[in-house]
Amino acid sequence: MSNSHANYISYRIERSDEIYQDAILLFENKRWRSCINRLYYSSFQLVSALMVKHGIEPKTHDGLKTMFFQHYIKMKQIDIDYGKLYSQLFDWRQESDYAEFVDFKKEDIEPLMIKVKKFNSSLIEIITKE
Repeated sequence: MSNSHANYISYRIERSDEIYQDAILLFENKRWRSCINRLYYSSFQLVSALMVKHGIEPKTHDGLKTMFFQHYIKMKQIDIDYGKLYSQLFDWRQESDYAEFVDFKKEDIEPLMIKVKKFNSSLIEIITKE
């Protein structure tokens, strides 16, 4: 792996943590839609880093999701439940950003906070291994 790829991966890991911390602040302030956005992007940063580590560089969010499933979920390198979580984050982020009259509640977001933290930890473990 080149030095520029290693720097990119380190940057993405740091950004993921920062963005997750933003999600916590938004959760505490009952900003559910924005919290979903930040949860998605905290995982997106790590999925992007994972792809770059293995020489896969999709151009779109949808392409990233497709490649993540093809190379990691389908090949059973990452648990399918995390694949479902990433899909849910992807869909809810789209809804929260673009759909009209979509409303989320604390009960929708609270379990995601815990799941995303575990998912992100799992991704970091995979990324930093080797």
